[in-house]
Formats: sequence, structure tokens, C-alpha cells
Amino acid sequence: MRYGYQPPFQLSKLLLVPTAPLPPFSLSSSLHFCSISPHHQRSSFGIAFDIDGVVLRGRIPIGNSPTALKRLYNDSGNLKIPFLFLTNGGGIPESRRAFELSELLGVKILPSQVLQGHSSFRSLLERFENDFIVATGRGEPAEVMSEYGFKNVISMEDYVSYFDNIDPVAHYKGWSRKVASKKPTYSTKSIQGFDDSLSGVKAAFVISDPVDWGRDIQVLCDILSSKENEHQPPLYFAADDLQYQAAFPSKRLGIGAFRIALESVFNRIHSKPLECTVFGKPKLFVFRNAEVILRHLRAFSCDGDVTREDGHLPLYGFKALYMIGDNPSVDIKGASQAGSPWFSILTRTGVFRQRENHAEYPADLVVDTVEQAVEYILERECAS
Repeated sequence: MRYGYQPPFQLSKLLLVPTAPLPPFSLSSSLHFCSISPHHQRSSFGIAFDIDGVVLRGRIPIGNSPTALKRLYNDSGNLKIPFLFLTNGGGIPESRRAFELSELLGVKILPSQVLQGHSSFRSLLERFENDFIVATGRGEPAEVMSEYGFKNVISMEDYVSYFDNIDPVAHYKGWSRKVASKKPTYSTKSIQGFDDSLSGVKAAFVISDPVDWGRDIQVLCDILSSKENEHQPPLYFAADDLQYQAAFPSKRLGIGAFRIALESVFNRIHSKPLECTVFGKPKLFVFRNAEVILRHLRAFSCDGDVTREDGHLPLYGFKALYMIGDNPSVDIKGASQAGSPWFSILTRTGVFRQRENHAEYPADLVVDTVEQAVEYILERECAS
């Protein structure tokens, strides 16, 4: 099943800037499916899904996720239950991620249903819109930031190509030489504030876990210490996951591990400690943003774009919001900190694999798969 590529949904006006859990439940094997009423009703609940380790492992669906997600649509393929993907992953624009998810999961995912770790960088547009900034991480970091509206952004890959010998071991990296042979498709003359002294960078953004840790640690140390008598340029991380579940059976080091490595090196070679700002789950504002987006999704998709007499959408609150994740220190901790109406569900298909609930960050419910999580939610909401 294929879906057309869609332009990104504009969330800049919706995203917020950063600023006692329920008792645990047990999933009974005797739960029966129930159907949501076919009559047009406003959903009183919404769902946020993590991606890696919950609905996908690499590019392979897990936990019967396609079947589970199809239950959230009506027979016409339209959204019946408001849901979104709340992930600390990223590296590509939300519009492209939505297209990929649609292809892999067999349901139509809108760009507005994808909140990635770096989505909240939109809140910094007013501050850095016209400043020269560097973005790094796997994927297309400069494209991501440009799509958010940043006008003078360059990727780390392109930035280092303008400095001879900036990476002293570059000639040992066969894959790096292939990339370096491809000159940037634009001229730095079009980027305001660019210079070759490292001091022109106003801020650095790590939008996902970098590919070349050694090079990026070296160059970021250069950039962040280039102004000896001035304050360090701002440094932003899209998330802080130490580990995540990818296609490989064992957990992989994430963007948080890179932050620790950079911080350790920077603090050893400089007298002033590294300063940085971290976004992404489990930050409270991320869950507040998700709630706002879910309200808009319900108003646009599930309520048929019903508007009030004053022309505004009726953004009613939810009785329950469900966070389905695999990482206790990220997904479950975040939902618990957000409090009511958030309800956390922990799956055993990713970072978490234990039989018993997590000791430090216990979820409201522990299940084996995302399909069981959706089954429980629909059963619980049907009965309420």
C-alpha cells in the first residue's frame, strides 16, 4: 500500500517552549475485543506511540503493530481515535517520516502525527532564524532545520569540507572520503555569517545520534571554544536517550551517549564546563505539546473539522492519554511526570524485557506487545 508524499503540517504555533502515578494494572488474558460506537462521537482519549522497540525494530513491524494501528481507523480508512508517534528519534523531516511509517505500517500517517525529538527546535526559530548555525546527526540535519524555517544552517558534513585537515584521521575513513568527494550543492556565500575561523557559528544543534563521533566531538569542541573571552555558543540536543532498540538484538548507544562523550572530553580540555540544553522525552513540555497536537488531530480528523461560531476549533480536553513505550527512563518517566490524564504502558519488545514492572520507573501497565496495549485501551475505554 502506497501513500503520496505530503507537505509538512505547520506546528510552529502549537509547540510549547520547554519549561502520583496511577496504580499498576494487570492485563488479563480474558480481555475481549469491543467495538467503538459507529456513531460519530468525540473521542475522550488519545494515544502516543513510541516507534523504535514498540511498533518497529529497524524497518520491520513488531508486536503485530499494523493490525493494532488499523483498529484506530474506521472502515473508510479515516482516523477514528486520535493518535500520534512520540519519538526521540529523528534525522529526517516529519513529512518524510510520516511517509515511511505509512509504507511500513500499512495505514495513512499524517505529518502532524509525527513528533520527533527535534520537532521542538521550532520553538527556537525566533531566536536563531537568521543566524549562522551548524546541525549534525545521522540523516539530513540541515534539511530538517531548513524546513523548520532556519535560513542559515549548514550540516556538519558540509561545514568540515571547507576546512583542510580539521579531521586529522579523515584519510583513514574510506566512507568519509566518498562523502567528502561530493561538494555541497550550495555556496557558503548564500549563508549569512559563514567564515572559516570557526567563530561565526552562533549555535550548534545535534538532531540525532551522529555518524562520526570522533570528528563531531573534535569540531564541536572547536566551535564551542572558539570565542575565548565570550560565552560559549548555545548547544542543543534533540534528546538524551542513552540506549535504544534498533534492528540489532542488543540495545544500541543513542544520542545521550554521544552527549556524555562530548561533555567528558570538553570538560577535560577546558576550564569551563560544557553547557547544553536537552529536548525530547521525558521532558514535561514534550508531553504538553503532544496533548495539544492530539486535540488538534481530534478536531480536524476525528470530529470532521468542526468549528465553533467564532471560527475556532473546539479543543476539548481528554479524559485519558496513553503513552505506549519501551523505555522506562524515557517514555514511562515522562508520562508519570506529566501526570493526569496520562497513563503509561510499557511493552517488552524493546529496551525493557523484564517480566516484572520496572523498579525505578514503574508503568501503569506492562504488556508483551503494542497489540496487547491497544486491545487493553479499547477495552478500558469501551467500558468507561
